[in-house]
Amino acid sequence: MRVAVAGATGVIGQCLMPLLSQAGHEVTGLSREQGTDLLDREAVARVVGQAGADAVVHLATAIPAQVSPKTLARDYALTNRLRTEGTANLINAAQVAGATRIIVQGLAYAYQPASGLADEDAPLWHNPPSQFAPVLAALIELERLTAQAGGLVLRFGHLYGPGSIYAADGSFTAQVRAGKVPVAGQGGSVFSFTHARDAAAAIAAAIEHPVTGVLNVADDNPVPIGDWLPAFAAMLGARPPRHVPAFMARLAVGSWGAAFMTQLRGASSARAKQQLSWLPRYPSWCDGFSAELSANAAASRVIQGS
Repeated sequence: MRVAVAGATGVIGQCLMPLLSQAGHEVTGLSREQGTDLLDREAVARVVGQAGADAVVHLATAIPAQVSPKTLARDYALTNRLRTEGTANLINAAQVAGATRIIVQGLAYAYQPASGLADEDAPLWHNPPSQFAPVLAALIELERLTAQAGGLVLRFGHLYGPGSIYAADGSFTAQVRAGKVPVAGQGGSVFSFTHARDAAAAIAAAIEHPVTGVLNVADDNPVPIGDWLPAFAAMLGARPPRHVPAFMARLAVGSWGAAFMTQLRGASSARAKQQLSWLPRYPSWCDGFSAELSANAAASRVIQGS
């Protein structure tokens, strides 16, 4: 199958491209680094058309290396456009090219805060913190456009792996090492993590399965931040995170930052497992983080010894 991947050089894209090639697909990458801006309707149509794409995958974002929860709306402004205008351009190009599969990246942590794990029928956040509101609006439009085109949205959990904020050289990891990330309140935000390789494997499976709608794609071990953050700090050899009242977190990082640390809801991936015949390589964030940090440490030893 001929597959066009927008966001080919991103966290998921760099795992997906070789995976699809190994599976025998003919893959074309689209990215700003490769000279294709998803906001350029004519350029997108030209590349997708020349590729003769049977399937199109949209993973494109423009998230800065450093993001502040107090300025999230500003920091995500270009990504929001990629999820709205860019999605419309890519879907139009896919339809003109005759592509039969459209697969788009969504988020599995935009659900309305509530107890228990969210399945795909759970409502998205009704009245989100102001900094997250335009991000959520863009995601809703992305899902609307994808549904209208008969495509599939894969709602990924918190992405980790090479190139992510949770990588050994990632921005969040640096903050944890520096002791700058506290546990706020009861540490009740539930995180569903997704390794980039597991996200790529789910996309590869989705190309082969005629599934439409939305599916959550995350690991099997949703975990409160009050549990995983101290464990992550210990893996890094950093001191344990401080505990602060929720109101202090709100003063320090704003309403979205506080919600991120205290209100997020985990997600169930049962439907994706059933409909895509997919299973995560890393069923638990703990195993995945350990593997990533060990691999990075081993690579560093090799470089230092060379």
